[in-house]
Formats: sequence, C-alpha cells, structure tokens
Amino acid sequence: MSLLEVDDLRLYFYTKRGTAKAVDRVGFRVEKNETLGLIGESGCGKTTTALAIMKLIKPPGQIVHGKILFQDRDIVSLDKEDMRELRGKGLAIIRQEAQNSLNPVMSIGKQIAEGLLVHDKIGKKEAWERAEHQLGLVGLDTKMISHFPHEFSGGMKQRAVIAMATVCRPQFLILDEPTTGLDVIVQRQLLSLINHLKQELGLTALLIAHDLAVIAETCDRVAVMYAGKIVEHSDTVSLYRKPLHPYSQALLSAYPNLKGEKKQLRSIPGVPPRLINTPYGCKFEPRCSYALEACKHQEPEMMYQDGRYVACHLFQA
Repeated sequence: MSLLEVDDLRLYFYTKRGTAKAVDRVGFRVEKNETLGLIGESGCGKTTTALAIMKLIKPPGQIVHGKILFQDRDIVSLDKEDMRELRGKGLAIIRQEAQNSLNPVMSIGKQIAEGLLVHDKIGKKEAWERAEHQLGLVGLDTKMISHFPHEFSGGMKQRAVIAMATVCRPQFLILDEPTTGLDVIVQRQLLSLINHLKQELGLTALLIAHDLAVIAETCDRVAVMYAGKIVEHSDTVSLYRKPLHPYSQALLSAYPNLKGEKKQLRSIPGVPPRLINTPYGCKFEPRCSYALEACKHQEPEMMYQDGRYVACHLFQA
C-alpha cells in the first residue's frame, strides 16, 4: 500500500519572462517502510517537488494540476490549518544546510521540544525529557541539550536538525541533500544514522541527493529527474547495473567506480535547458548522443520496460 502518491503533478512559476515549468507531469509512489531516491542535476526540480509535498511553495509558484495523496488525503486541497497539523506528525522535511534551519537564539533543546508542545500537547517537562532522549537517539551528548547552534559543528547541527524532524515520529520523512557540505567521514556517520532511524522509527522516506553513492547505500528505488520531469524510475540495483535512459547512463558514466574497471570519466556535454519556454520534444535531446529525429519534435511518454519505467524514444521506435 502506498503511503504517498504523486499523480501528474505540475508546478509552475509565473514570471515576467514567462512560465517556468519547474515540475511537469511528475508522478511516483512511495510504499510504506521504503526509501525512494530522487537524483538529477541542480535545477531539475527535485527540491521543488519536495516543497510541493510539504505545501511550502510560495508565489509566484503554483500547483496548477495533479494530486499529492498522503494516506488517501489530497495535500493539494488541504487548507493552512490542516497542513500545520500534518507537518511534523505526518510529514517532515530536513532541508539543505542545517544551520539555516536552526534558530541562533534558542537552545537546541527548546527547538526540539517545540514540535512536541505543538503536536503532542504534552507538558514542558515531558517535552524536555523526550527532546533529551531524541538527542541521544541521533548520537549527540544529552548534556548539550541546553547549548546553542553556534556551539555545534556542521555534522552536529545536521544531527540536531534530524532530531527536530523526527521527534514527533513522522510517518514520512523528506531528506533534501542531508550530506551537503560535510566531509566524507561525517557523511558516512550521517548515512549510518539515517539507516538506523529508518529501522528504529519505521520511517518511510524520500531522499534527494546528487551523490550516487548516497542513493545506492540508502534507497530501495530511484527516480531520475531532468528538466522538471522524471525520465526513469527503477529499483536501485537495476538502475545501477543497467541504466536505460541516456541521461541515467550519462550520470553513472560521470561518477567514479572505486571497485570496478578503471576508465576515463565522461562529462555530460552542454547544460540543462531553461525551464521557461522549453523546446519541443525530448528535453535531453540537445545533449544526447543517441537522439533520433522524433526526439526533436515529440516528447516521449513514460513506458514500462524491463521491469521499470523509462521515457525515451529509443524504446518506442
């Protein structure tokens, strides 16, 4: 049973220069207790999709079509008060750059306890005790509960943000580039922590990342985004062993393999298209070495191929 289902989501930004189709006809499901990875270059719509799920899109952005079903409730149609109740308890998000998510003049303990006071309606003493337990759960010294954000390192701040996001035991957690800006040792520690919390709290999650190794280690399935669209959707093992879409192939070719055959890395030529007045046909066509004539004039439809989904004319010819 799907805990979250995104169906034909279209989110546009209306600007003076034109309409930017940041998320265009995106659809996917996340089953209970699984983690879906969302990968792609910067500006492809990953974070915008996450913010749409949390209903945190501000003007000039607007959801113009589609549904976001969470436990059969359409998030798109919920009002502000209903969304306020849903965030934290049902849905939670860990944003990029933890230091921007922390209040510099509040202790970490108060910031963690704040969600409990709002959603669980408990007393301050119990909220403080649970906040202290939460710090220990994410691997921080409980004595630091009265400390302020400036007293934490980058990795410790990220752990504190994870503690804040999970203290109310949300059913669905969005992790938006949780390892950005951290050294590889701290990244490894955070990935181990995320996997531990998935087991401990029974989390269902959407993980957004550029790092293919992070996705491979954490996710059950992967959706590849390009120019506001999902171009391939597969289980993680199949995607990494044999990517179908030329963009997926290019991403994996540009990433070093520490255990496999040593070969020269290949960059992806060109740049992603502007999302305002995008060209007809396949959005990846100007950068694709396998492009067909149909790619210039007709946008490929998502189709089922070899146990997964791919949007490419190579499989429709």
